[in-house]
Amino acid sequence: MVQLALIFFFYIRAFLRSRHDLGMEILALRQQLTVCKRRRPQPALGRLDRIFWVALRALWNRWSEALIIVKPETVVGWHRAGFRLYWKFRSRTFGVGRRSIDGEVYEAIKRMAAENPSWGAP
Repeated sequence: MVQLALIFFFYIRAFLRSRHDLGMEILALRQQLTVCKRRRPQPALGRLDRIFWVALRALWNRWSEALIIVKPETVVGWHRAGFRLYWKFRSRTFGVGRRSIDGEVYEAIKRMAAENPSWGAP
């Protein structure tokens, strides 16, 4: 009897939710079902599965309610790791320090500074 009441409650709740929210939940549950159907001793999440959950986290507020396979903290960790990798790629340096100046240019700057003592800061 209690189980029948719970089923009825969840049906009414699903009926009152928005179509977008319900569609996202169905998508999340189907993805988890696909992972569970893989023929391995323990279902493993691949790179595309992780990208899916990181994207779903960005698109849907209630993503953690539909998550069964892994903990929500794990998905947040994947997202942070991807963010760190992105900024590591963006901030890479090709050379360390300032580029070297030709000797002729260096001598010309020194000569100009000696000939014009009134230029620049004291």
